[in-house]
Amino acid sequence: MGCVMLRHGKDYLASLRDGRRIRLGTELVTDVTTHPAFKNTAQSFARIYDLKRSPENIDYMTYEEGGQRHSAWFMPPRSKDDLRLRAEAHRRVAEWSCGLLGRSMDHVPSFVAGMSMKPELFDANREGFGQNIIDYLDYLRQGDLFACYLVLTPQTSRGVSGPSDPNFRIVGEYDGGIIVSGQKMLGTSAVFSDEAWIGSMIPLGPDQVEEAVTFAVPINAPGVELWVRKSFEQNAKSRIDNYFSSQFDESDAVMIFDNVKIPWNRVFCYRDVPLMRDMYFKTPGHMLGNHQSNWRFSEKLKLVNGIAHQAADHAGLLGLPAIQQTLGRLAAGEATLLGLLSAQIDQCIELPNGYVHVNNRYLYAALQWCASNYHQIAEEVRLLLGAGPFIMPADDSILDDGDVHDTFESNWKLPKATASERYRFVRMAWDLLASDFAGRHQQYERFYGGPPHIMDLYSFWNAPWAERRQGVQNILDDMVAPAKKLAAE
Repeated sequence: MGCVMLRHGKDYLASLRDGRRIRLGTELVTDVTTHPAFKNTAQSFARIYDLKRSPENIDYMTYEEGGQRHSAWFMPPRSKDDLRLRAEAHRRVAEWSCGLLGRSMDHVPSFVAGMSMKPELFDANREGFGQNIIDYLDYLRQGDLFACYLVLTPQTSRGVSGPSDPNFRIVGEYDGGIIVSGQKMLGTSAVFSDEAWIGSMIPLGPDQVEEAVTFAVPINAPGVELWVRKSFEQNAKSRIDNYFSSQFDESDAVMIFDNVKIPWNRVFCYRDVPLMRDMYFKTPGHMLGNHQSNWRFSEKLKLVNGIAHQAADHAGLLGLPAIQQTLGRLAAGEATLLGLLSAQIDQCIELPNGYVHVNNRYLYAALQWCASNYHQIAEEVRLLLGAGPFIMPADDSILDDGDVHDTFESNWKLPKATASERYRFVRMAWDLLASDFAGRHQQYERFYGGPPHIMDLYSFWNAPWAERRQGVQNILDDMVAPAKKLAAE
């Protein structure tokens, strides 16, 4: 095995104490490893770093190149085997985080790896930008770094109902690069990242040249500040009462730039409006990044389905045909998604330069399926919970008090579960499916890849309509073929 270029969890945690500026309300947070709003989730990410380099996982999580071993998501794939390795790495990261860390450390580097497969697209904007992309991927890979992205413009910049207000913009140049100011969103996992990729997936207008810039910046760069939403972790009472929100709250943030200097070697697009979106969709970037998101969702779906079956079992309902039908629909949905994931690899697309990427049609079908179905899946499972969540005691203190606990065990037990087991299960299910934390995830899944209509349009744009229309035309031609034959005779 080559030299292992993989971080230890302790090194990752140390990197989070690097002078970053995070606004939690009016409070300024500089160390997320000790603050009650972030420390447990930081530990969850550190655990992933340790798990992926462990002897039992390293062969499934890494690849070797140039005598060095790197995390699989940094690899630009050249074969189905490469895609399978990347997929298994994504799946394991998702399994270790219950599918709840949507912007885990394997997400954004997958975008960058895909973009590096077509550097000439960037050189068309400015000579050397293609090499910048290749070098940046190598920088992330060598340090085994965690990158997030902020690729949405503020609503005032979109000009939907009037002139745009370019909140984020290029404000100048200096000898070594450019200067930017303003706001970018939405930085999921930004407080846990080393680097931020800044750009726009939302189409810019032809007059928005000053906003047409894509670059990378360290989270702790001078002039950068993160403003985060309310923390679910900070408000989680205990690991039992809030199992998921206490340790998998990846946070979301907007990033404020105050005359931040960006060196040229970290710039990938400059004053080129079309390239701002083309870099995602005319390279494999968007497909490799969202292949990770499909695997992440599949692990979450497996967990939700397990909760559904156990809820029905606890209630003694598994023998009812109506309940079996509900569980059957959930199982069919899981199998559908897993089939789409397999098809993405089996029907992969080969590029002329020797690279491959996942099949775009099956990728976007899966992305649309996840965004369109999660809210209904969550509702189906909440129905199976019935009134169970409302008859549970107020908190898990009843599990530790002797006399109270005895009363609880006597009155809340089920034929297939002690009262304590029932309590833990119901609290776990509620945290995932019905709490404030769960509400964030429902909204998050709905808009994971953009607004719902965009999910539909991805499949519209990637469907082989000419081929489908030709099938119709062949039948129409065949209708008149006998008459034409007779006329010819």
